[in-house]
Amino acid sequence: MDRQITVLEQIIEDVATDLYNKWSMALPEEEKNETTYKALAENSKEVTIFIVKNFMDRFNAAAEELKDK
Repeated sequence: MDRQITVLEQIIEDVATDLYNKWSMALPEEEKNETTYKALAENSKEVTIFIVKNFMDRFNAAAEELKDK
């Protein structure tokens, strides 16, 4: 069964990939190895989810404040 992903899930994947690429390009040559790349991949997804969730929470809170005025 194919599972369709949401627009938000696709955005998170794209941003996490961009972040991973940015971090991996900045690595010193001596730190470029499979273990580091795996950690970067996991961290880029976790950081992206954290940032998007934080943004959405703040955006929704600000929208509620404006709605109440």
